Formats: sequence, C-alpha cells, structure tokens
Amino acid sequence: MLKGKTVVVGVCGGIAAYKAVELVSRLKKLDADVHVIMTANAVKFVAPLTFRSICHNPVITDMFEEPKIWDIQHVSLAQKADLIVVAPATANIIGKVAGGIADDMLSTTIMAANSPVLFVPAMNDKMYENPIVQENIKKLASLGYLFMEPDTGHMACGTSGKGRFPSPERIVDFVKGILNKSNDYEGLKVLVTAGPTREPIDPVRYISNHSSGKMGYAVAKAALERGACVKLVTGPVNIAPPPGAEVVCVTTAVEMHNEVMKSYGDFDIIVMVAAVADYRCASVAERKIKKSGEKLTLELVKNPDIAAELGKVKGSRILVGFSAETDNLLENAALKLASKNMDMIVANDVTMEGAGFGVDTNIVKLIKRDGSRIDLPVMSKEGVAHRILDEVLSIKNG
Repeated sequence: MLKGKTVVVGVCGGIAAYKAVELVSRLKKLDADVHVIMTANAVKFVAPLTFRSICHNPVITDMFEEPKIWDIQHVSLAQKADLIVVAPATANIIGKVAGGIADDMLSTTIMAANSPVLFVPAMNDKMYENPIVQENIKKLASLGYLFMEPDTGHMACGTSGKGRFPSPERIVDFVKGILNKSNDYEGLKVLVTAGPTREPIDPVRYISNHSSGKMGYAVAKAALERGACVKLVTGPVNIAPPPGAEVVCVTTAVEMHNEVMKSYGDFDIIVMVAAVADYRCASVAERKIKKSGEKLTLELVKNPDIAAELGKVKGSRILVGFSAETDNLLENAALKLASKNMDMIVANDVTMEGAGFGVDTNIVKLIKRDGSRIDLPVMSKEGVAHRILDEVLSIKNG
C-alpha cells in the first residue's frame, strides 16, 4: 500500500520510544522505504540496532558521524522523504521546531524538508496541557505541520490523562491517509455536520446523546487534506476544529436544520454525520424546574428531519448519511438510505467494541444506493473518513 513511498521516522527520547519499533515494522510491511533518525536521548531507551534490523537502512543518531556515502544526510533525507513522522514527539522537539532551532540531525532534517511533517506527541499529561506546549503546537499547525492527537489513559509516570502514544495501527492509518491522498477533492465543496444537538428543558437541563463529534470532524479534516473547500456545522463538542474549515457552531436541532438548509445549495457533497435529536420539548421552562412529586412528564415534539428534507431537494448533489444502530443494523440502515434519498449510508453498530461513542476507532459498513456494500474492519476514524471519501468520489464519477 505504501510501495514507492519514503517515510523518515524521527524517534525522540521518551518511554514511548519502544512503541516506535512496531510503527516502523508496520510501515515496512506496507512496503514503505523507512529511514530512522534517533535523538541522543532516544538511544537511551531503544538500541539503534533494533530499528536497523527492521527497516534495513542505516539508523542516524549523530549529525557528525562518518557518512556511509558522501552526502549531506539531513538534506538528502529531507529531499527524498514523502513524509516525516516524529513519533514519539516530545515537548522538546516541538519547541525546537517552533522556535526555529536546528541543533541535531532530526531538527535539521525537519527544517530542510519540503514534505509534510507529522508530529505524534507523547508525554506526561501536564506537560501536554502546558500552555507553552499548546502554543507551540498551534503555531506549527498554523504553518502547515500535521499533528495527531495523543490518547488519554494511564501514563508510565503513574498519572492518568491526555498524552499517551497512540497505537501504531492508528498512526499507520493516519500515515496512509496522508500518503495515499491526492488533491482529488480540489474544486469540490463539502458540507459536513458533526456532534450532538442539545434540546433545552429549562435553563440548566437539556436532552442530548453521547456523540463526541470525532467522526464528523475526521470527515471534515480528511476532505480538507484532499483539497476540498469545507464547511463544518457542529453541535457542542470538545474538539479543536480542523484548520481551514469554515465552522458554524449550533446547539439545537432546529439551529442545525436552519444552517444546513440555508447553506446546502452552495455544496457538491453533503455528509450528515451529526447525531441530531429526533425530539425536542414542546415548551422550555423559563426557570429551573424544581423537584416535586415522584414523576415529571415532558411533552416532546418531533424535530425536523434534516437528511430527509435534503433528500427531496438535493438534485445532483451527493448526500451521505450515518446510521448508528443497536440492532437490525442492515435493515434499519437500508430503510434510511431509501426513505431519505441518500446516495450512501454509513452504518455502525454502536454496541460493538471499537465502534461506540467517544472512541477513536470505528467499524462501519458502507451501503450504496445500488445495493452494493463494503464492510470495513476496525479502523481509526481518520481512516474511515478517507474510505468514505473514496467511495463518494466513485459515486460522483459514475
């Protein structure tokens, strides 16, 4: 899948360095030409021989070591790389690059590169949350450097939080999305909805669902990476929007409906990922409802069905929907596909491990209007997003 692609993997000094061994192995198994650069601190965690045995290329650890061939190595590698992956990326290397410092082989190679550079941060959660680190990340992202969000969980240092090294499988999915993409969406306009909606009960309570918005944001990001002009209409989430997207934040289903119906005419492709509430309160209390009695009855009324309305007016536009189910997955998804005049629906059983709300992976089935179906294995949401966009193009191009 990566045959003919050159990937330079920069390994920094952190306990997650040992996980980079599996990353290099997976990239090599996909036929990538992998070169490894290790910082001085990285070699204290993993021996260079380990990486050399896997990637079958010399491992660079010293900017001034005797070259195997006469070449200026940091320039040579920077020129031949299709992608540089810094994994794990420490606060130190992120800060160096953000500050324009090039004092070792990895930082000089990054500075000399014309290829995309992907940072995979892995560090203590408090370090990751440090405002200086976050400002450095924002600065680099604004300059076009790519970042993969770290995982949340237990740390080697004994704490728990955001900063864990993502699984090598997820990183490889991310890399494939970058290297296998092209500007095949250039000139196309894509409208994406994401996240949940919130339907107020009173000033302090609301009805909502477990959607995190991760899948919708992944679709928006993937479309941007492939050259599309993207508008993201999002419910309340805790995710930074992808740079380059036009973002409109809404809260309720009616607000999302109004924004989408106002905008859809300007777009070629509409991907409805948002988990929109089917019902809202018939009336919203002006003051907090006080507890009284054993029961509280709320009268609910139906929200507008955005996808169904789009299906009636979409014309030649491509309309893609999502169907999150707990039973009768294929039957329910097929019914929605037909009744809402969609071109494709993405069906997932949220009870399956790796496919529920809030996780970074998904397991989906892509069902097209012609009845064809593609069953995808567990993949990162970024990987799923690119597969969805692949199939959308195949529909558009006939």
